[in-house]
Amino acid sequence: MLSRRSFTLSSLSLLAPGLAGCGSGSIVALPEISAPTGRSLTRTLARPNYAQVYIEYPGERFPVPAIDYASIEPRYLRQTVEFRRAEPPGSIVVDPGSYHLYFVESQGVATRYGVGVGREGFGWTGVAKINMKRDWPDWVPPQEMIERDPQIRAQLEPTPRGPGVRGGAKSPLGARTLYLFGEGRDLGYRIHGTTEPYTVGTNVSSGCIRMINQDIIHLYARVALGTPVTVLPV
Repeated sequence: MLSRRSFTLSSLSLLAPGLAGCGSGSIVALPEISAPTGRSLTRTLARPNYAQVYIEYPGERFPVPAIDYASIEPRYLRQTVEFRRAEPPGSIVVDPGSYHLYFVESQGVATRYGVGVGREGFGWTGVAKINMKRDWPDWVPPQEMIERDPQIRAQLEPTPRGPGVRGGAKSPLGARTLYLFGEGRDLGYRIHGTTEPYTVGTNVSSGCIRMINQDIIHLYARVALGTPVTVLPV
């Protein structure tokens, strides 16, 4: 099975961005945002019933298996937390340094999700907007990557946008993808699901933010086009 981890070898460091990729080769540097103080001291206000949250997700076109949430560090499971920044409700804040993504609910309150990040993702900070959303998206690697790695080429199949992995249970992008745009262009930076939920809290993907499928589905349903996204420095 193709997995996001299988695309995190050294060959991925040159992955080109665009709608097909999830790399950082030509990401435009945007204005830097100050990191919050007390990054690791966010206070939990409430936790959902994880036995209900992380079950097999119903009503999907492809299976979303239940996960063993007890095997994941509690700080990377979905929860409601105190939020100390000034972003308005409906905003997203990604903190790669703590492997967390925040969806601002109201002043002082956010839903926090655990994420996996790539080393390339640490090189970009700034403000963008979500200008595209996709349900079970195809993953189409750039041609340069396909040419470099015959083993990957052998695992690809035709898609409407070229050789890749069709949206579904095997797609490295998981159940949902949010695409970030800035300065009038696609930044090549995505927030997406994963076939490997136990990799949240680690550096595993190439420049993008990956989430547990149950969590990206939860976030996706609440995010509108135009949603501002702030990516903090490490």
